[in-house]
Amino acid sequence: MNRPIRRRLSAVSLLSLGAGLLLGPLTAVPASAADPTVIDLLTFNDFHGRLEAASPSAGVAVLSGLAKQMRSANPNTLVASAGDNVGATTFTSFIANDQPTIDALNAMGVDVSTLGNHEFDQGRSDVDTRLKPKFNFPLISANIIDKATGTYAYDPYVIKTVAGVRVAFVGAITEDMPGLVSPAGISTLQFTDITTSVDKVADQLRDGNAANGEADVVVLLVHEGAGDASDAAVLGDSKFGSIVKGTAGHVDAIVSGHSHQSYNKTYTTADGKVVPVIQSAKYGEMYGHLTITADSATHKLVSIGSEVKTLVGAAPADPAVQSIVDAAVANAATLGAKSLGSITGDLKRALQSDGKTENRGGESTLSNLIADVALWATSSAGAQIGLQNPGGVRADMQYASTGANDPDGNVTYKEAATVQPFANTLVTLDLTGAQLKQVLEEQWQPAGLSRPYLKLGVSKGFQYTYDPSAAAGSHITAMYLNGTKVTDTQVIKVGTNNFLSAGGDQFFTLAKGANIKDSGQIDLQSFVAYMAAKSPVSPDFAQRSVGVTVAPPANASSYVTGETVTVKVSSMLFSNAGAKTGDATLSIGGKAVATAPLSFTITDASDEQGQTTLSFVVPKGLYGPQTATLTGPGGTSIAVPLVMQPAPVATTISGSASPWLSLFGKGVVYTATVTSADGSLANGPITVYDKGKPIATGTVTAGKATIALPKLSWGLHYLTATYVGDNAHKPSTSGPSLVLVLL
Repeated sequence: MNRPIRRRLSAVSLLSLGAGLLLGPLTAVPASAADPTVIDLLTFNDFHGRLEAASPSAGVAVLSGLAKQMRSANPNTLVASAGDNVGATTFTSFIANDQPTIDALNAMGVDVSTLGNHEFDQGRSDVDTRLKPKFNFPLISANIIDKATGTYAYDPYVIKTVAGVRVAFVGAITEDMPGLVSPAGISTLQFTDITTSVDKVADQLRDGNAANGEADVVVLLVHEGAGDASDAAVLGDSKFGSIVKGTAGHVDAIVSGHSHQSYNKTYTTADGKVVPVIQSAKYGEMYGHLTITADSATHKLVSIGSEVKTLVGAAPADPAVQSIVDAAVANAATLGAKSLGSITGDLKRALQSDGKTENRGGESTLSNLIADVALWATSSAGAQIGLQNPGGVRADMQYASTGANDPDGNVTYKEAATVQPFANTLVTLDLTGAQLKQVLEEQWQPAGLSRPYLKLGVSKGFQYTYDPSAAAGSHITAMYLNGTKVTDTQVIKVGTNNFLSAGGDQFFTLAKGANIKDSGQIDLQSFVAYMAAKSPVSPDFAQRSVGVTVAPPANASSYVTGETVTVKVSSMLFSNAGAKTGDATLSIGGKAVATAPLSFTITDASDEQGQTTLSFVVPKGLYGPQTATLTGPGGTSIAVPLVMQPAPVATTISGSASPWLSLFGKGVVYTATVTSADGSLANGPITVYDKGKPIATGTVTAGKATIALPKLSWGLHYLTATYVGDNAHKPSTSGPSLVLVLL
C-alpha cells in the first residue's frame, strides 16, 4: 500500500498561519485543522533468537538499528512483536537459554509482544517465572485462560499512549497449542477461539467505559497466520481468513505470525473500513511497518498505511545491541567446547565425483543418523519413520581430534550446532502409504532447478527400492517398514523438521499430511539428548534405499522355468563412507542364486555408485510369488519381489481312436482333449502308445490334439496317450482306447 504522507508543517498550514497573524481572530486556524499525529509502528514476528547476521537474516543489531533510526526520525514510534521471540533458536542463543535474545530485545526497546507457541516450549511455568520477569515489555494474549480461575492467564491487551493517542495492542495465540508443545507444560491453560476472544476485548476498549481501558486505535498482534501469501489464504475462506473477517470490524490493523510467510494485504469490511493485514516472514529477514495517522485534536484514527520490507541493509547495526551479540557469540564458543558424547567413526555427507563437493543427491550416514534422531525424539508421539532433508545437514562430523582438548571421537556442542544450525523444530504428521511414496518421488526435483535430485535421510527400519530409469512419478517400486511392505492405504506417522513438514525443498506432499503437530523440540536439542542417551554412536553403513531394475518376463506376467531373470542394481555403496568395493548377492529361500562385483563410480547429483547386474536361470520347481533378498557391503539387505509362474495344475486326458474298426490298419486318427483343473488351456507335446510302446507324437494346442497313427497291424490294439505338460500344466495319461484291425 501507499504510505500516508507525513506532514510536519505543510505549505497550506504555513499559509494559514501567516493569514492568521495578519487578520487576527477572524481567520484563526481551528484545532482540528492542525497537522495530524503520525505514529510509526515497527513490527516483526517469529524472530526465534536469530541474533547474528546470516543472510537472509539481518540479525538483531540491524533490527534494533532500524528501531533507533525510526525513533530518531519520529519520536512517536512503537515496536511490537507477533510472538516466538525465543524458542527454536540457533546455538548462540540456545546454549544460553535464550538470555542473549532477551537482552537484545530489551535493549532494542520493544514495547509489546503477543505470546507465541515457542514461548511455551518449556511450559507455562517457564513463561511465568523466567520470560515475563526478564522481558522489559509485556507479553499479552486475550485467548489464554487459566483453567483454575476462568480468568485471563496473561494481560489480554496493553495500551501505549503516544502524543495523546491511545494505541491498544490486543494479543492472541494459535488455538493449536495443545498439539504444538508438551501438553503437560500447558495443562493449566485453555486456548479459546481467537475471533471471539479478540472481539470481546476490542469492543470493551471502545465501549465508553474508562475502566475497560479506552483506546483510539486497536492493533491485533496474533500468533497465527496464513499458509501462503495468496489472497485466498490471507483474506479468503481459510482458517486464517476467517480470523481476519471476524476481527476486522473490531480492530484497525492485524499483525500476524506463526506461519513464517510474508504478505501485505488489506481487508475491506462491509461498511468500507480498510484494515491492513501483514506478516514479515521470520528470523529477522523482513520487518513490517504500519503508519498510523490520527487527528491531533480528537485522536481519532484517520488512516493506516502498511508495508513489509527486507531488513538486510535497512539500517546500520546498533552498537549497543551488537555488543550483546558479540558477547553471546564468544560465550557460545566457550560453551560449544562441551562434550555431548562420542562417535566411533566419521559421519559424513555424500560427495560429488571431485571428492570434495557436497552431493545433496547422495545417501549419507550423517543424514540417515539425523533421521534416526528425529524418529527417536518423536517416537513418544507415535512416529514410525524419521525424514531429514540433505540441505539441513551443513557439515561433516569428524572422528579425528581437532586439538589437545578434543580426543578422537569426541562430539562437542559446537560440532553438533555446525551440523544443524537452523534450529528447526521437530514435527509429526500422518501420511498414507501412497503419500509417503509421493514424498519419495519428490526427491526427483522439478525441471530447471540447480539440484535435480535431493536424497532424503531416512531412519533405520525404513527402506525402499527405486528404478532410476523410470519416468517421473514412477521411480519408487517398493517401501518397507521393519521388513513389511508398506501399502498405499496404510497410515504412517512421520517425524521430521518443520522445514520439510511445510513442503520445503519442493517436498510439497509433506505439507498435505494430516494431524501435523509441532513437538516443540529443536532438532539440535534432540541431537544433544540422543548423544547423551546413545553414546558411543556408530555410523550405519547399510543402504536404506537401493536402485533395483528388474527386466520384465517374456510373457509380461511371470518368469517361467528355464527363463533368465536379470536384475540391475545401483546405490549399493556410499560415496563418502564405508566400503568402495564388494559384491552384491541375490538370494531366494536363503540360497544365493546370483553374485556379482560392484563397481564404484559416482554419478554427480545422484546416488548411483555401487552398480552391477545380477542374473540367474529360474530353476525347475520355483513357482509363484517370491521374495528375493538383495545383500551388499555394510549390511545392506533389502527385499526384491519376483513373480514366478504359478505351480502347474493337474490335467486329465480323454482320448479316442477313429475308426475303432479298421480294415488293413490304415487311416486311424487319435483325438485327445487335455483338460486342466483351473480351466486354462494346455499346450505341449503328446505321445500315443500302443500297449505301452510309443507309436506316434503330436502337439496339444489350446487343449486339443489330433494325431494320425501309422498303419496298425491286424488284431486288437490298446491305445493310450501321455501329455508331457508345460510350464503351467502337469503331465497326465489317458485311459485305454481300443482299435480292432482286420485283414
